[in-house]
Amino acid sequence: MKQKLSLLFVIILMTSIIYPQASKNSDNPFFKKWNTPFETPPFNEIKTEHFLPAIEEGIKLEKAEIDAIINNKEKPTFKNTVEALEKSGEFLSRVTRVFGGLTGANTNDELQKIARITTPMFAKQRDDISLNPQLFEKIKTLYLEKDKLKLTPEQKTVLENYYTNFIRSGANLTAEGKEKLRKINEEMSMLGLKFSENSLKETNAVGLVIDNKDDLAGLPDDLIKSAAELAKAKKMESKWAFTLQKPSFIPFLQYSTKRNLREKLFNAYITRGNNNNEFDNNKIVSRITSLRVSRANLLGYKTHADFVLERNMAKNSTAVYKFLNELWTPALKRANMEVADMQKIIDNEGDNFKLEPWDWWYYAEKVKKEKYDLDESMLRPYFQVDNVRTGVFAVASKLYGIKFIERNDIQVYHPDVKVFEVQESNGKHIGIYYSDYFPRDGKRSGAWSSGFRGQSNIDGKFITPLVYNVGNFSKPTADKPALLSIDEVNTLFHEFGHALNSLFSNTMYPGGKSTPRDFVELPSQIMENWALEPEVLKMYAKHYQTGEIIPQELIDKIEKSRLFNQGFETVEYLAASFLDMDWHTLSDTNERDVQQFEKQSFAKIGLIPQIQSRYESTNFSHMIGGYSAGYYSYIWAAVLDADAFQAFKETTLFNKKVASNFRKYVLAKSGTEDAMDLYKKFRGREPKVDALLARRGLN
Repeated sequence: MKQKLSLLFVIILMTSIIYPQASKNSDNPFFKKWNTPFETPPFNEIKTEHFLPAIEEGIKLEKAEIDAIINNKEKPTFKNTVEALEKSGEFLSRVTRVFGGLTGANTNDELQKIARITTPMFAKQRDDISLNPQLFEKIKTLYLEKDKLKLTPEQKTVLENYYTNFIRSGANLTAEGKEKLRKINEEMSMLGLKFSENSLKETNAVGLVIDNKDDLAGLPDDLIKSAAELAKAKKMESKWAFTLQKPSFIPFLQYSTKRNLREKLFNAYITRGNNNNEFDNNKIVSRITSLRVSRANLLGYKTHADFVLERNMAKNSTAVYKFLNELWTPALKRANMEVADMQKIIDNEGDNFKLEPWDWWYYAEKVKKEKYDLDESMLRPYFQVDNVRTGVFAVASKLYGIKFIERNDIQVYHPDVKVFEVQESNGKHIGIYYSDYFPRDGKRSGAWSSGFRGQSNIDGKFITPLVYNVGNFSKPTADKPALLSIDEVNTLFHEFGHALNSLFSNTMYPGGKSTPRDFVELPSQIMENWALEPEVLKMYAKHYQTGEIIPQELIDKIEKSRLFNQGFETVEYLAASFLDMDWHTLSDTNERDVQQFEKQSFAKIGLIPQIQSRYESTNFSHMIGGYSAGYYSYIWAAVLDADAFQAFKETTLFNKKVASNFRKYVLAKSGTEDAMDLYKKFRGREPKVDALLARRGLN
């Protein structure tokens, strides 16, 4: 009885301060219950000045919740320790999820100032929790008794994850070691923030301005109009501006006949963060990679890669390098064949130069036209962004029986954002999906998926997720809607796969989930397989003007060109993967010359001069962010997704039984059990590499 009363006191304490100091913050929406559909964020009410006081209060509240767990004198139980930890930080999470969403997709100077203030606060808060000896002792006690506690499989996994995470966060260090770790974590968090700020500034810069109409030779009308609109917005009348965002610079490289301008724009893109200016990232990269070694050594690991890969499917760097090298040789062979095709065109046209990286897109388009009678301008009219989104919805509906209902009554943080309610076929609510597809100055580059709220089911209270997809796709112009490239179509399908993973999540304890980085890309990458299937193209690829379904002739050309440029795409990706691994298998803390290190990394694998790595260190956001020693994950997961998709191809494209199993074992439960065990439950065996090699023409 005494234990129940103590636990009740903790619960009352925690729930009574979910909306603290409401009277003092009566105009701050974070201190109120959100009376919005499905308690979605009230973006119309949220102002920049609301974040800092809400974050500060959230940190105080989480500390009080953690203190309540620590000070509970009762014997540790799963409920009064692990479940209580799962419930802690709810208020802070609500604030930081919105704050993080905006700083990624719609930031400004004021939000960045707040990020600089709060980043060390968050680092300290994390360390205060993970380095607390009394809290760790409770977790350790439960861990050592786990086989006697009659836990469910998920509860046992969650407990093991908490224990492991505490150890990996420094819980076993001496007082001196903990203090060193705190300093490392704080410095790394601030350097990571500065890297991101610099990358945003460099990527949003105008890479090329044209004032002579003759220099627009070869460019499609849509690109010219878009460049004119951008120049006008930048107050450069009667000029044309091209940015370092992919929807701007890639088409320029594909079609511009001006080789000197292609070189200028390409170099501006590839050297982002490496211009010896106020946004230079060289010293940041060198320092972060050094600090990562220091942290790994402090925690008992030789390298940062050893620390990271311990929790991944690959397990160690030897396995990763072996895997990458097995793919590198056939990929390089295919890339050299592609070089020969393009050099032949250059020679036949009477030009006396060797193919360079800034020539690749231009001559690859010529090869595509020559070999397959196909170019991007023929396809874009059939890939209007709304139709592509409708297409991915249709695929999900046919696979999983779900439906999407546009909601105009849910507030958004930018007019470009569209919102949809996701329901089961019987109308049961699953979650909310936001899509935000177009570039803007306040948005970082690339594409990603995240959420304003995650799914959970503690105490039988099922919380539904609020998920968003963000992209930087081709924008609409004054007289045309947004028309996507094939690459952008694949990216839209990819990020939607991540969204489905979040929407279908069906676990009790989200904080205790641990999905390996090299497994988390399976749900996203498998969705790409449907994007260009003939049966699927006929569902959504409609001409934006006539509504005509994409003709069979074009579908056949797409099918025949599936292996086009696969050598290039694989090599540029693998080069970046090797670079990431090389940085993170260093075992000393020396700070290195970044440019020299890169040259050595690429020389070691024999990267050909015609291809540049997909990223250089100074703009390699994946490497500095959450994919350190893990960029290989995309191609590791490609083995999984190619093999998993074969389960459909071996039966039918929309086999509901296969889809149901994929949802049950992969999408709903990822992170709650061993990743390979989940895959085998779905597929009945371990994955085979054959399907990936065939798909990329590397067999």
